[in-house]
Amino acid sequence: MNAKKITVILVDDHAIVRAGFRLLLATEETIDVIAEAERGEQILQLYSELQPDVVIMDLSMVGIGGLEATRRLVLRHEEAKIIVFSVHHEKVYVQRALNAGAKGYICKHAHPDVLITAIKKVANGRCYVEPNLIEDTENTDNPTDYRAIIDSFSPREFDVFLMLAQGLTPHKIAEQLCLSYKTVANYGTTIRSKLNVSSMAELAHIALLLNLMT
Repeated sequence: MNAKKITVILVDDHAIVRAGFRLLLATEETIDVIAEAERGEQILQLYSELQPDVVIMDLSMVGIGGLEATRRLVLRHEEAKIIVFSVHHEKVYVQRALNAGAKGYICKHAHPDVLITAIKKVANGRCYVEPNLIEDTENTDNPTDYRAIIDSFSPREFDVFLMLAQGLTPHKIAEQLCLSYKTVANYGTTIRSKLNVSSMAELAHIALLLNLMT
């Protein structure tokens, strides 16, 4: 019996770009492009109807744009797995996309295999940022030694940190670790306080910087 394919929706305002994506992904037997959209507004409706495993999202589009579409989609569907696929490689775009709730970020000039790798990793509940983009973000003015802080975590704090960074909700973590929701929420508060961050996206970004997302 054939394994279930990873379902994907492509969001880009250029038809020729979407056609190229579709041709590329058609070469991968485990991936199925089930729909396309040319505006961020359209993906909000399409996602509700089709429930894809992964959304490939351009940033620069007419209308609300990819960043706002990502933010709105994650707000409505916290389980949404979005990979930003953009011409922009600057650190600020990567950080804004992750903060909006994206689970991945790659550039359009990347090798085609990178997109396929990203789709598979994100579909399996992980985050993926193109390696050279992670290197670009390492040159930061933030003096925080994240590695030392994380090394000081208790085993349970570390487990919760990784699961939060992977995008799991506190309810799901509580279920998997056999803890109460309140206990997990308290761990989350402590972890964010120690790392001086305020969002799950920032936790994911730190985990990616330290190569903790396999």
